[in-house]
Amino acid sequence: MALEQFSDVVQKCQAIHDDSYTTEDYDVFTIAGRACIEEGDSTQVLSIVVDEKNKDIVRCMGWNLLPPLVQVLLRKDDRSLPHCLAIFSHLLEVCSPKELLVGLLEQVEEAQPDVRAETLLLLLNPLQKVLLRLGRRKPSSLGMVLSTLLEQVAKLPVPHTKEQEEDDVFSLCRCCTHLMAFIRPFVQEARYNVLVLSDKEDELRTELLKFCMKTLCQPLLEVHLKDPDTLPVSPLRDFATEILSSLSAIGESLPSLVFLPLLRRREVPGFLEEEVRYPKESLSSLAHLLFVHHLAVDAFPAVYSPVFTLRSNMEHINQLLSSVQHADRVSPLHQELYEKSLVRLEDGSLHVSLLEIKTFISVPRNLVKVMTLCPVQHLRTKGLKVLQLSIDKFDTEAKYNFLQSMLKISNHSGVEGYIIKNIKNQIDFSLKPGHGNPWFEGVHLLPLLRQVLVLPDGPETDLLQYLDRVMESLNLLRYLVIRDKVTENQTGIWTELYKIEDKFLKPLRVGVNMSRAHYEMELKNTMENKKSKVKESCDFLNFTVIFQALHSALHTFDMIESVLVRIEEIISVDNI
Repeated sequence: MALEQFSDVVQKCQAIHDDSYTTEDYDVFTIAGRACIEEGDSTQVLSIVVDEKNKDIVRCMGWNLLPPLVQVLLRKDDRSLPHCLAIFSHLLEVCSPKELLVGLLEQVEEAQPDVRAETLLLLLNPLQKVLLRLGRRKPSSLGMVLSTLLEQVAKLPVPHTKEQEEDDVFSLCRCCTHLMAFIRPFVQEARYNVLVLSDKEDELRTELLKFCMKTLCQPLLEVHLKDPDTLPVSPLRDFATEILSSLSAIGESLPSLVFLPLLRRREVPGFLEEEVRYPKESLSSLAHLLFVHHLAVDAFPAVYSPVFTLRSNMEHINQLLSSVQHADRVSPLHQELYEKSLVRLEDGSLHVSLLEIKTFISVPRNLVKVMTLCPVQHLRTKGLKVLQLSIDKFDTEAKYNFLQSMLKISNHSGVEGYIIKNIKNQIDFSLKPGHGNPWFEGVHLLPLLRQVLVLPDGPETDLLQYLDRVMESLNLLRYLVIRDKVTENQTGIWTELYKIEDKFLKPLRVGVNMSRAHYEMELKNTMENKKSKVKESCDFLNFTVIFQALHSALHTFDMIESVLVRIEEIISVDNI
C-alpha cells in the first residue's frame, strides 16, 4: 500500500514543471516514502530515488526521507542497510543543502540518550558535506550546526579516570575527535581569510571563535586531563590541543587572550560584545590548559616573569573558584591553576603592593569556601596546602597585611585558628637572630595581637564553636610570654598585657566557668532522666550519645582552662 502510494505520487509529480508541487504532494511523498523504508521496501525506494526522471522531485522532497534512513543506519544490522545507505548518500548529493541541513540537525537534536553519541558520529560527516556545498550562507549555518552539536556533546558524561578515557565508555572521546575533523576544513578556510585576505572580521572566523570559546567551557572545563606519563594517548588532551591550535590558526594570540585583563582588552569591532566574544570562564579554562597542562606552550615567549604570570592569572583563578556556585561541586582543576602559578615563585617574592589588586584577596576568600564547605576531604586538604603556599610567597609586610585581612574575612573558627598559627610562626621567625623585622615585632605587631587576642562575643562566646580559634590564640599568648622575656619585650606583649587580660583572659575565664556550669547541669539532668525512663534500647543509645557529647564538652573546657592557668602562672611569676 505505502509503496503503491509512493510510486503514484512520484509518477504524478513527473508531469509537474517548475517544482510547483502541492502541499498534498509533499505530505504523500513524505508519509508513503517513510513507510516504505520502515517496512523494508528500501530497494524499490532506491530505484525510484536514483531514476534521472525523478531528479527534480527528489531534489525538492527527498530530504523528508531522512528520519527513517537515519534509524536504519544507526541499527547497522538491518538487512536493508546497503540500500538505505545508498539512498542517504544520493540525497546528500542532489537535495537542497538548506533543507538537508534542517533535516540532519533535527535528527541530531531528537536523538535519544542511548544513541546520542552514535547519532553524532553518524551525521558529522554528512553535515560537513552539506555545509561545504553552501555559499555565502555557510558562516551562519556553520554557527547553527556547531551550536547544536555542542549542546549534544555537553549531554555526554565526562570520563574521570584513566580507564574510562582509554575505554571511551561514554563515547565523548570519539565525538571530540570527530568534531575536530569536522571543523578542520572551516578552520583552514578562516585561516586563509585572515592571513591572505587580512580579514579578521570574517564571519566564518567569528563562528569558529564562538565554537572554541564554548568548548573551553564545556566539556574542557569539566575534564581533568591526564598528563602524558599517566596516559600517553589521550583523545581529550589532543582535542584540547587542537582547540588551542584552531584559535591560533584563526588569528587569536594565546598570550593576548590570557594576559590582557578583560576590561582593558583591545576594542574589537563587530556585532559581538567583548564578554560574549571572550567569556571569562573560557579564558580561565584556556589559562588552565596552558599553565597547568602546558598545552601550546611554544606559543608563549619565555620573557614573562613568574610574578607577571601570577598577576595575569589571578582573574582566571578567581573565575574558576567563584564559578563553582556550590563548593561541593568543586573539582581539583579549580585549585590547580593557582597552585601551578605559585610554585614558580620564590618564597617571599610577592610585594605588598600586589594586595591592592582585589583578586589577591578574593581568590583566597574563595579558596576558604572550598576548604570549609567542600565535603571531599582531599580537596579540603588541597585547599589548605594552596593557601599556605600563597602565604609563603608574600614578603614580610605583605604576609602581615594578608594575615590581618584573612583574619577579618574568613568567618570560620578552623581557618582563623590556622591564620593565628601562621602569625605565631612569623613571630617566632622574627625573634630568631638575624631575622628581625618591624612587622612581627613591637608597634606593628600590637594591632594584630589585639585582633587575635579577643573573644568574638565576650564571655558569651560559644567556646565549642570557636574552639580552634580560642586554642590557637591561647597557644600564641603562651608562646609570647615564655619566649619574649619581660626585660626584653621585643614583641610589646608585656606593654599590652593589661589590655589582653581585660579583653581576653578575664572574659575567657568567665566564659569557661559559665559554659562548664551549663554543661554540668545538662549532664546532671540527663542522668536523672535516664533513671526515670524505661531502659529501652533506643533510649539507651540516645542517652549514651548525649552523655558522651556532654563529657566531651566538659573535657574541652578543662583543656582550655589548663592552658589558661599556665599562662596566668607565667604572667604572675614574671610580674614579681
